Amino acid sequence: MNDPEMRGRVAQAPNLAALHPADHDWDVFAQLRTVKELQTKAGKPFLVLELGDLSGSIEGKVWSNSAEAMAAAKAAAPGSLLKLRGRVDEYQGKGQFVVDRLRVVPDDEKPEGYDPEQIVDPALAAVEDLCCRTLVFDIETVPAHDRRELPTSIAAALSESATQKEMEPAALMGMSPFLGKVVSLAIGDGDAEGGIDDVTVLAVPPPGFDASACPKWLRLMDEAELLRAFWALCSRAETVVSFNGRGFDVPFLAARSLIHGVPVRVDLMSQRFSLRPHLDLLEILSQKGRGPSKLDVICWALGIQSPKGEMDGSMVAPAYERGDLVKIAEYNAHDVRATGAVYRRCRDLLLRYRSDWAAARK
Repeated sequence: MNDPEMRGRVAQAPNLAALHPADHDWDVFAQLRTVKELQTKAGKPFLVLELGDLSGSIEGKVWSNSAEAMAAAKAAAPGSLLKLRGRVDEYQGKGQFVVDRLRVVPDDEKPEGYDPEQIVDPALAAVEDLCCRTLVFDIETVPAHDRRELPTSIAAALSESATQKEMEPAALMGMSPFLGKVVSLAIGDGDAEGGIDDVTVLAVPPPGFDASACPKWLRLMDEAELLRAFWALCSRAETVVSFNGRGFDVPFLAARSLIHGVPVRVDLMSQRFSLRPHLDLLEILSQKGRGPSKLDVICWALGIQSPKGEMDGSMVAPAYERGDLVKIAEYNAHDVRATGAVYRRCRDLLLRYRSDWAAARK
C-alpha cells in the first residue's frame, strides 16, 4: 500500500455516509465499535473494524503494512472516537474503508472538522449511565389498538391469522409489531460482578398512571424515546445478549422503530450464527426439536432461579390495562436477571473456548 501523502489529495468527509470510492484519500471521524484480529491465508495479521456514526456504519480494514494504525486500533478503548485516514474500496458489493492512519481523539480535544452531532446520539442523554460492554435486554409488549376500532380488512386479517395459529386475537396483536407496541424494556449489565441485581426498566406508562409510585429503577418515557434509547445503548455495547432476541425481540423493536421513524443504528439480525454484536442464547442452547428449550427450562437445568413467578406473558396485557406497570416491569426485570445468569454460565464454560468469541473485542 502506498503512503497516502504520496498518492495525492485528501478530502474531509462530514460523516461515514458521505464516503465513496474516489481518486483521493478520506479523513473521517467515527466511533470504534468492534475489532477483529484475523490472518490472511499467508499468515499475515490484519484487523476488521466496525466503524459507526449517526449516519451509518462501515467496515474498516487495517493491513499489516499499516503497523502504527494496527497498534492504535488494538489499544483503543470501547466506544473510542477515532480520526482515520484511508481510501474506500468495494468488496463483495459493499464499501469498506482501508485504513492507513488512525488515532484516538482524547475527550478534551476538539479537532478541526469534527462535528460531535455526527457521533454522539442525543438519545444517550437519558440512559448514558446504563452503557455497558455486555448489554442484556428483554421486552414486554401489548396490543397497541382497540380491536373493535380496526379497519374491516385489518380485523379480518387478524381473525384469520388468529384462527390459523389457534390464538386469541388480543394475544396475537401483542405479538405483532404492526398491531402491538413495546411497553417495557429491561436492561442489565451482563458482566456485573455477582450477577445482574441492578436492572433498569424503561417503560411506557398507560393512561392515568401515577408516576409518583415509580421505583427508582423504573424510567418512564414514550415508545419512540424507549426505542431511541435502546439503539443508542446497543451502539455502545460490544455484545448485546438476549434469549430468543432474533426470533422475537429484535424484529419487533426494528419494526416499531420503522413505524416511529427511529433509525435502527445497529445490525442485530445479520450473520445469524455470529456471536457479536448480538448473542442470542437460544441459538447456542436450543435443542433443535429434541426437547423444550424455553428460558425457565434452561434455568431449571442449570440450577438458576427461574424468572417465572406469579406472572407470565399472557398476563402482561391485562395488567397494562389495569395500570399495573410496576408489576410488568418487575416481571421483565426477572427475565433479564435470569438471562444474565445463563449468559455468564455460557461465557465462562462454553464461549471462552470458542475461537469466534475470543477473536472479537472492542
